Amino acid sequence: MQRSLILDTDIGSDVDDAMALAQILGSPDLSLVEVHTVYGDTRLRAQLARRYGVLAGRDLDVVPGLVEPLSGREVWWAGHEGTLHDDLSQETISAGTAPERLVARLREHPGELDVAAIGPLTNVAKALELEPEVPRWIRHLWVMGGSFGDEKAEHNFKSDDVAAQAVLNAGIPTTVTGLEITQQVTIGADLLERIRAAGPLGAALGADIEQWWAYWSETWNVPHDPVAVLALSRPELFEVSDLGRVSVVVGGEGAGRSTFTSDPGGTVRIVTGVDAERVAEEITGRIVAAGTAYAVQRGEIDGDGA
Repeated sequence: MQRSLILDTDIGSDVDDAMALAQILGSPDLSLVEVHTVYGDTRLRAQLARRYGVLAGRDLDVVPGLVEPLSGREVWWAGHEGTLHDDLSQETISAGTAPERLVARLREHPGELDVAAIGPLTNVAKALELEPEVPRWIRHLWVMGGSFGDEKAEHNFKSDDVAAQAVLNAGIPTTVTGLEITQQVTIGADLLERIRAAGPLGAALGADIEQWWAYWSETWNVPHDPVAVLALSRPELFEVSDLGRVSVVVGGEGAGRSTFTSDPGGTVRIVTGVDAERVAEEITGRIVAAGTAYAVQRGEIDGDGA
């Protein structure tokens, strides 16, 4: 059964957001309703998301969201966002702002929409302020964030600890995939070659992946966000906790640190195990499917990917 999904993303810095978007576009079990961007230059991020849709032959509705985190923390900006994509200013993005659009979409389809939030949770937190029914209207929230069982403060939660604490304690049915899980999965040279061969989408994404590798002087990357999104599509590849609650440290030196506590009255579960090799393969296959389908349609490659 196909699930309707809104993607909330800080696409453009770490390449994993672009990978997650391409993965969704290659997932027959997911219907992408629209994309919301968050954190920093959200207009640029929206144009980049829109461009990836074009490369996959999709007319995406992309809505820029909040620029500043509720925490007031300075935005981290790598400086290479969108630099490999020409004329991004030509990409048409939607009017309005993501929190208002999220409320409107949920009001139109209460209980029918999943939300995948793979950046700081600022937009979702603002939507909660705008409409108290949001926790009841979201079918399920899928979050990449946090790190459980250690003292690490993961980027998304640390960037907006205020938003993370608010969202994860709002009573929304939620699955959180933390660093201790995502870091078990890697994309290396062999999988990159398969992605790069998948038409214009694959070529563009492959270049962005290599740029990210060069930024860190590595020859591999962790697909944090695709792993979190795949928990929706392929739950049999993951183990999850019982229901409980997530607490996020707000402010101070420990800002963003997360703790999970089992509680039958809670609404949050965390991913506790992953079939890393199969997950990496599934992520790659869905990205390749997204790029190949449109390239075949345009006659740029044949049905065998040649």
